[in-house]
Amino acid sequence: MKFPHLKHYVPRLPTGIYGRAALILLMPVVVLQLVVAFVFIRRDLEDITQQMSYTVVRELFVINDQIEAAPTQEAALNALEPLLLRLNFQLRFIGPDEAEPETYIPFEDLSGRVVRDTMMRSLPEFHSIRFTRSHSSYIVMGTKFGLTEIEFSRRRATVAAPHQLIVITVVFGFMLVVIAMAYMRNQLRPIKRLADAAEAFGRGRVIPYQPRGATEVRAAGAAFNDMRARIDRQIEQRTLMLSGVSHDLRTPLTRLKLSLSMLEDDDAEPMLQDVKEMEDMVNAFLDFSRGVTTSAMEETDPCALVEEAVDNWTRQGKTVHLVETVGNRTVPLRAAAVRRALDNLISNAVRYGTRARVSVAVMQKSLRIRVEDDGPGIPEDLRGDAMRPFTRLDPARNQDLGTGVGLGLAIVADIARAHGGTLRLGTSEELGGLQADIVIAL
Repeated sequence: MKFPHLKHYVPRLPTGIYGRAALILLMPVVVLQLVVAFVFIRRDLEDITQQMSYTVVRELFVINDQIEAAPTQEAALNALEPLLLRLNFQLRFIGPDEAEPETYIPFEDLSGRVVRDTMMRSLPEFHSIRFTRSHSSYIVMGTKFGLTEIEFSRRRATVAAPHQLIVITVVFGFMLVVIAMAYMRNQLRPIKRLADAAEAFGRGRVIPYQPRGATEVRAAGAAFNDMRARIDRQIEQRTLMLSGVSHDLRTPLTRLKLSLSMLEDDDAEPMLQDVKEMEDMVNAFLDFSRGVTTSAMEETDPCALVEEAVDNWTRQGKTVHLVETVGNRTVPLRAAAVRRALDNLISNAVRYGTRARVSVAVMQKSLRIRVEDDGPGIPEDLRGDAMRPFTRLDPARNQDLGTGVGLGLAIVADIARAHGGTLRLGTSEELGGLQADIVIAL
């Protein structure tokens, strides 16, 4: 069963593998220490301390009985001297001018509170008790001659090292966590390298990767290398196939153009138009087959690249405006591929609309290139189909304005994915037509 409303009350867990591994290691150690400390303090330490306190209380009763039987303070001290010497107690009567000592127990002294509570319950004459940070303790009780302070060894009421087990548990628990984290980090490093290699491959970069680590991690790494090799072979085969077919089609098209050039212009014009459309289709196939394989990653200034593309379209007499440039730094891109994707978007914009707006934003973690037009746009339910290869959306875009095989947006989407990004289609708020965003994570 799922309880989504409980997410608001549950602390947010770490998202990284190191953080979660640390949590898995720390939680059992902390819980074990808390349980051991609670059981030790509540059951063993308290029981032992209470038994030792009861022994001191009985001795105090004997001392009080001796004081009650003595006629004077001097007689009481003389009578108690052998007993005090045997018990290792020191006794003095507090004068009437002296202030009554107050109870003092250090904050970290847990067993001292047990002694105080036990004596308050068992010793009616109890007034206060003081625990110092040395081995001496002082208890004040009422007697026939007034308040009497008795000094006794701390070890008479509490164990010699009451927190020894807790300290040992904490110290060794911390040491084990440090050792375990160092070992876990070494075991998780191959997983991080595999994730980095997969992320780089998803962005069109191939970094060397050698499977290491545990058996399962090695198996996953070997599977990744096999998958990467198969994908590379598939891309290569697709490129060679489309390039070969497109190249072979150029020869008969050239012969057709030569043959048509011998006919009258009126008779040859329709057929020449068909040949031109076929050449455009062949060029589109070549662009799609090339994808991003014709260029390598290089440090590129996206703002300069977009400005150059806009200037080129403006010189051709097209209404294309660069309206915004944000950021001024270089990022790793396949410049030729990104330029081809941008040209495809601008070409679609000026083909199906009268003007286009282009903007670029280089942010800390992403790059966004936006092209907007004032054309008919693409309905929301057809935008996914528009990015599929060989898909033509007649209801959404006026096909009478030009020819195409449905590869323009597919090429752009393929280039964006090769950079680890995506192509997002929407509606332009300024122009009302299509808004196409190339978003690439940096």
